[in-house]
Amino acid sequence: MAAFLTYRIPREEIQMNPQNRLSQRLLALATAMLFSAGLTTVNATEPCDDFGECKVLIEINATDGDIGFHFLMDGDNLIRAMLFNEKHKRIFSYVARRELREQFVTETFVESAEPLCWPDPEADEDELEDVVLLEDFLDLWSTGDYHFFGIGEDWEFSHGVTALTKELPAAPINVALTGSVISWAAGVDLGKCATQGELDDLVGEVVGEGDLPIHPKDVMVDAWEVVFEPDVDDGDPKGAFVYSVRVPTAQLSVTVPADYLASLGLDTKVKIEVGAIGGGDNATFTEIFDICVNESAPNLCLVEEEEEEEEAEEDEDE
Repeated sequence: MAAFLTYRIPREEIQMNPQNRLSQRLLALATAMLFSAGLTTVNATEPCDDFGECKVLIEINATDGDIGFHFLMDGDNLIRAMLFNEKHKRIFSYVARRELREQFVTETFVESAEPLCWPDPEADEDELEDVVLLEDFLDLWSTGDYHFFGIGEDWEFSHGVTALTKELPAAPINVALTGSVISWAAGVDLGKCATQGELDDLVGEVVGEGDLPIHPKDVMVDAWEVVFEPDVDDGDPKGAFVYSVRVPTAQLSVTVPADYLASLGLDTKVKIEVGAIGGGDNATFTEIFDICVNESAPNLCLVEEEEEEEEAEEDEDE
């Protein structure tokens, strides 16, 4: 760890040329810290050195077949921040200006685009052009220490570091809703992003020498994340009523609170996601949908949706 985790930039230097001086000094200090921080890999999430929390992670939707890079940093009254990859190259930065500069920034959460990781036959041409296979995604993002830097309201310099891994937990299987109970089981692959056989090839014959350091079925799950939400049209107030919870590894079911279910009203269509969290905050989700809750008649919400779609098609034909 570097010897200086806090640094105050002289006010007179900032006043001479605020943006240029600030940018140059932050970059210089960040570079110095990167090369003096040593080679020890860490996996800090909370706390994260001078930050309250920081994390970098890979998220996969095994059902839709998409993949992305996410990161989060949580600091105190920041006016500028940066993220450097394991090669000490800046990949993200921001500067708070005007009203936001007066209010300051604390938590920043960023999701990359999440392109398809498989050639979906139902995707349009633009989506297919942007397909990023799992192997290509792993080539793009390197494992190692990712460094966060920030400057606070009194020009103090902050630093935090956490690690990105390629230990991707397998997608949950057998996700189901029975009454008010959501259940699932541990899986063995990454769904549409990679079958078990494809993963065997990515791991290779010698563990640690392939694109993946370990097979997803062997990645330890640290927690399960369950998300239950109404699957309604944009603008429907019910869309904001989301139930989300994380539970321990040994727990393979969750009971949705009765009062929450009741608040959704009759014949509401919902979807459920269950995510395996492991390998340093990496997450792989499985999703089920086309589920009706609080039914006044069997699958009435699905029947109504089909009728609306048929009417829309008829209107287009006319």
